[in-house]
Amino acid sequence: MPREKNNKEKLILDSAVALFTTKGFQATRMEDIARNSGISKGLTYFYYKNKEDLFMALTKKAFDQFKDEFREVYRAKGKNGLEMLSELAIRIPEFARKNQVYYDSILNFLDLMKKYNNPDTRSEINPLILNSSHFEKLLEIHHEPAKIGVMMVSQGIKDGSIRPELQPEITFYTVWSMIIGYEKMLGPIEYEGKEIKISPSNWQPGFQKLLQDMLKGTIQAVKPVTVQGSLF
Repeated sequence: MPREKNNKEKLILDSAVALFTTKGFQATRMEDIARNSGISKGLTYFYYKNKEDLFMALTKKAFDQFKDEFREVYRAKGKNGLEMLSELAIRIPEFARKNQVYYDSILNFLDLMKKYNNPDTRSEINPLILNSSHFEKLLEIHHEPAKIGVMMVSQGIKDGSIRPELQPEITFYTVWSMIIGYEKMLGPIEYEGKEIKISPSNWQPGFQKLLQDMLKGTIQAVKPVTVQGSLF
């Protein structure tokens, strides 16, 4: 019975991912998901109380898969901390490209946490989300990928590939915010009508080098030299 339950839950989640990808969250109804998965509407509601509960379950799965990406990088043999973070800067945008709905749900949850952590804005969150058991689980586990990222920074400081004066938590969250911004800007820079001359082919290595230089400490400000001359 547990195996059958897991199979049906997977069918419903897979159906939701497919429909959210093609129609979007707002336009997708629970009956659409039930029909697409071949499971009755009543049974769909048995596993997930509403669409918001289903989306929180999808977000929980997204974080689990996201954590696996971090874990694989961290457990790879022969890499120092800087190399781990450099690989992560490649794998996160790749994860977003292959799993856009999952990645969007992760970013959506991070935005949700801003409202949840502020007493003045928590009431703006849909009560159906707050009442979801999957939301409660997410509160417990959403920091797990970042914990591994912090360990990568700590490893880099220990093995000498990252500057020793950096604070691991601050450093990782700064790097992660840079990667999120990098992934978001990939779309705009691919637009052929832009006036700024940049493309993914030259930005990726440039982004990687800047990130590595920042972490290694090889970026140094150079004070301009004032050259005095005479017109005569």
